[in-house]
Amino acid sequence: MIEIGHASHTGLRRECNEDTYWADAELGLFLVVDGIGGPGRGEAAAAIARDALVGAARRGGSLEPAVRDAGAAIAAFASRTAEHSPTGATLASLRIDGGRFEAARIGDARIYLWQHGDLTPLCVTDPAPSSDRGAADPAGAIPKRNRITQALGITPAAELDAAPVQAAFERGMQFLLCSDGLTEELDERELAAMLARGDLAAQECVDQLLLAALDAGGRDNVSIVLVRVS
Repeated sequence: MIEIGHASHTGLRRECNEDTYWADAELGLFLVVDGIGGPGRGEAAAAIARDALVGAARRGGSLEPAVRDAGAAIAAFASRTAEHSPTGATLASLRIDGGRFEAARIGDARIYLWQHGDLTPLCVTDPAPSSDRGAADPAGAIPKRNRITQALGITPAAELDAAPVQAAFERGMQFLLCSDGLTEELDERELAAMLARGDLAAQECVDQLLLAALDAGGRDNVSIVLVRVS
């Protein structure tokens, strides 16, 4: 059985929400997409990526080519517009199918696995050169805000680090997908403490995470998808 919680909020300092998400247990697809490019363009980029990935899942396609196709679709959109500001999106994605999962991440969106009381970042490989690691998390794997090294629609599709993490999924696993609006406000200890609360349903857990992010400042759009396997 899969239980889902999800939410998206503009935050307290932004006028529009450039995030979008998808949470569909029947399709087995879960996404958080954070658009880049400002009002209109960032929202469009996020929607293009979401729709491309949903369409690929409905056709039975695997995650890696779908991620690359999403990047190509955003780049094609950007090429048709007169503005020259960067247009793209970051992505956290999860597919569950046949007792296995695959997860892929582009940019500073995050995806975590909570299991046996431990919170583990997934898809932490970052292609930035070692000299760019100074602003990384203590694990040295996930870049901080404003140090995005890849983005859908900006990084050429063929160069995206889109190879997914794949493994069997088990009872008790929780997958947390989020935009950087959550992780800019809450650290991994706070995230783990919330996921460990067995008294909360998945949606209640997401609601509490969102409220905590807003209480901590809410400086950016915040989008969260929580997937529990029971």
